[in-house]
Amino acid sequence: MMDWSPNFTCFSVTTLAESNQTGSDSSVDLPAIGPSLSVFSVLILTLLAMLVVATFLWNLLVLATILRVRTFHRVPHNLVASMAISDVMVAALVMPLSLVHELSGRRWRLGRVMCQAWISCDVLCCTASIWNVTAIALDRYWSITRHLEYTLQTRRRISNIMIALTWFLSAIISLAPVLFGWGETYSEGNEECQVSREPSYTIFSTFGAFYLPLCLVEQVKEASQQPQMVFTVRHATVTFQTDGDTWREQKEKKAALMVGILIGVFVLCWIPFFITELINPLCSCDIPPIWKSIFLWLGYSNSFFNPLIYTAFNKNYNNAFKNLFSRQQ
Repeated sequence: MMDWSPNFTCFSVTTLAESNQTGSDSSVDLPAIGPSLSVFSVLILTLLAMLVVATFLWNLLVLATILRVRTFHRVPHNLVASMAISDVMVAALVMPLSLVHELSGRRWRLGRVMCQAWISCDVLCCTASIWNVTAIALDRYWSITRHLEYTLQTRRRISNIMIALTWFLSAIISLAPVLFGWGETYSEGNEECQVSREPSYTIFSTFGAFYLPLCLVEQVKEASQQPQMVFTVRHATVTFQTDGDTWREQKEKKAALMVGILIGVFVLCWIPFFITELINPLCSCDIPPIWKSIFLWLGYSNSFFNPLIYTAFNKNYNNAFKNLFSRQQ
């Protein structure tokens, strides 16, 4: 069953300390941190805190650039803005509390309401981030393979529909346990706060949040590997073949490369976590907490890589960043 919550997903100080105290039976029970923290534990916590800050600032920079630059007020930048919003929310609402939860020894002491709000934000933001990546991949794929039919007006309409569906589906998945009583997220006696472990909800949420978009982007990745050939075939009746790449073909190749890297990083970041989520309900095996923590924080890191990858392949963003910082000086 799905155990998406930071209870099993964050690097607990206890776990980190135990991994560095061979032969010792002592455990770290925070908030009484003190000298019990090992150097390795402090290093990991520092790196995670830096990841939170970097993810927030980088996505905030992308949003600020899109808002300030008028030419970015159109597709596909509306899709990029939606992705940046979801990733900013991951960094601002999900990751900090995950870090606090870890410092508390994976015990939740903030009450039921706060627990439900946190878990709902976790599922909402991570699911929206995944589907926003899928929407960008689909938009790029259609713009390459269906250039004649995928006009600017059609592209604008479809991108707005994809954004609306992304947030609607994410909201349904995240709020289902609260609205429909689909399992329990909070246990006061055990001081636990985690996503509902109801088997039916686990199947619904994992497939809706990951496996369905994974199927879509894997098909897009395969079809985007030969953009030049697709373009030539579809335009054979209206263009002639040149010895070198045309400007559009070069642009399509670059877009296809960006989509391929975006999808590849997305899969590498999230698939370990969701494989674990699928295995747990089917067997009685107990995956060590440290690995569960690694898998989720690896998934969180996707929110940092998303804007980095997209802007790295777009000169317009690089120029906009330079202008933005030059005006501040």
